[in-house]
Amino acid sequence: MFKSGFVAVVGKANVGKSTLVNALIGKKVSIVSPKPQTTRDQILGVDNGEDYQIIFIDTPGIHKAKNNLDRQMQEHINNATVDVDLILYVMDGSKNFADDDIAKLKHYAKLGFPLFVIVNKVDLGSFESIYPRLAVLNEIEGIEEIFGISAKTGKNLGDLKQAILGKLTDNIEYFPRDVYGAQTLEFNLAELIREKILWLLNDEIPHGVGVEITGLDTNATPAYVGATVYCEKASHKNIIIGAKGAMLKTIGTECRQAMEKMLGKSVYLELFVKVKLNWRDRVKVN
Repeated sequence: MFKSGFVAVVGKANVGKSTLVNALIGKKVSIVSPKPQTTRDQILGVDNGEDYQIIFIDTPGIHKAKNNLDRQMQEHINNATVDVDLILYVMDGSKNFADDDIAKLKHYAKLGFPLFVIVNKVDLGSFESIYPRLAVLNEIEGIEEIFGISAKTGKNLGDLKQAILGKLTDNIEYFPRDVYGAQTLEFNLAELIREKILWLLNDEIPHGVGVEITGLDTNATPAYVGATVYCEKASHKNIIIGAKGAMLKTIGTECRQAMEKMLGKSVYLELFVKVKLNWRDRVKVN
């Protein structure tokens, strides 16, 4: 019998939520970088099996709101945990669990939805170091399952997938079978650019960047993509551009190559960098 349902993926920033969703689906639907707060939007990733469809809602990391972007991100988290079949609360198994992490977990345990705790990055520590942390989780009421996994290596993801399928309650095909992400092409292209910048300039740009697609023509040959990268300071703009434009050229080359794989054709990419003070207070992320 065909089964389908919605699964919310929540947890602190940088615990591997996006990597987990990408690994479970087997395709890249959410960008990944070493910088916390990489995911800004409520990403829908669709896992299509022969007799199932799982819709993953990959939320931004839980954090204290300091600006308009932060507040929108927190709203996405709240919206993602309404009317779902299952909540996956992801934790970093390579670190000790903080008190606020346990408090958040207890909050989700009281919402009335099935709750799995996913202890990620178990490949980075020994069983002896991780076991005491798992023992703490066993004392929390409302948790149905605890999985020690590695989203990076794939450890125990098969068992997790089977457990998720056991919680699906619908038999509706919500998306076409060839869809694995529910975002627009413009959104995906902007996220691709933002990911490349975060990887190449992880330490140099402490507050990240915003990206806006200003022009797009996929019918042209080569396809045309115009994009503007927003940063908060002139010094950040200089870092993104680099000496004699070298860094921007590197960013552009990597982005163009990735876009060509995405679109299946050659791409002409125009990248601009602008300083926009307090862009996180002005940006709308959905």
